[in-house]
Amino acid sequence: MITVPKLLILLAIIMVVFGTKKLRNIGTDLGEAIRGFRTALKEGEGEKIAEADDVKDKIIEGETTASKTDEKV
Repeated sequence: MITVPKLLILLAIIMVVFGTKKLRNIGTDLGEAIRGFRTALKEGEGEKIAEADDVKDKIIEGETTASKTDEKV
């Protein structure tokens, strides 16, 4: 099992290997990637809602057309 002291030792080794400047850049890049992913998810949800509204309108129009067809027969 991973404990806090083991994580601190691992972090110290990583800092020695990569240096603090590269770690800072990696953290910044990772944060921007997560932010972009969240933004894309929100935009995707908006598109799904708009598509659902379009489908709903088409279904309602289809029901109206079907009822008019039934009356003519």
